[in-house]
Amino acid sequence: MAQLKDLHDLLCHEVQAMYSAETLIVAGLPRMIEKAYNEELKHAFRKHLTETQKQVERLEEVAKLLDIDADGDGNPGMKGIIAEGEKVMQQNSESEVLDAALICGAQKIEHYEIAGYGTAVYLAKELGLDSVARILEATLEEEKTTNEILNNLAKNTVNPMAE
Repeated sequence: MAQLKDLHDLLCHEVQAMYSAETLIVAGLPRMIEKAYNEELKHAFRKHLTETQKQVERLEEVAKLLDIDADGDGNPGMKGIIAEGEKVMQQNSESEVLDAALICGAQKIEHYEIAGYGTAVYLAKELGLDSVARILEATLEEEKTTNEILNNLAKNTVNPMAE
């Protein structure tokens, strides 16, 4: 990792960290879709995969605006969250419980992304980089919406079935 000398450097780091996270998610979501039993959950994951692919493109656009390579140091935090989810998916679980576990893991990912994008948006605004902030804000709103969809699916369908 490059030395962080100012908020601009920190913003660049955050963009690279989120780029790494999103590429890891694009690689992992197909397995979550495959493992899910509930059709609404499969649909939510498929929709988010499409969104995440667009989010990767947005981050590449932001990296160009910041004149950096989007592919930075990687993201050990997201790797850990995904590894935890992989362990759960390997368990011999009842279908309803596995769906609940998939939502749990997906929401951990969403919360991580909400924190990362929230920070990046703030930094971009603080630095007067309004076009960067707008691009990142679009993704932040998508992540919040996905979290809400997963939350409602867990509360209203999946978790009651898993009980």
